[in-house]
Amino acid sequence: MAQVMNLGDYDDMRRLGEIAGNEELCDVLRQAEAGEFNERSWHYWHYRLRLADLEKVPPLPQRDLP
Repeated sequence: MAQVMNLGDYDDMRRLGEIAGNEELCDVLRQAEAGEFNERSWHYWHYRLRLADLEKVPPLPQRDLP
């Protein structure tokens, strides 16, 4: 689902929303790992799912360096 959320076009995203539902999409964001989302998609989905206010989107997941 993360790949479609990150790389899909509008029709892909609309269809995914119909199939999975908003709660499932929220879970994908909550469990996202570093590199799964680009910044644009990360912001879009946080706004679309009302998980963040304008300019208050959490940072993208980062890899933990040893």
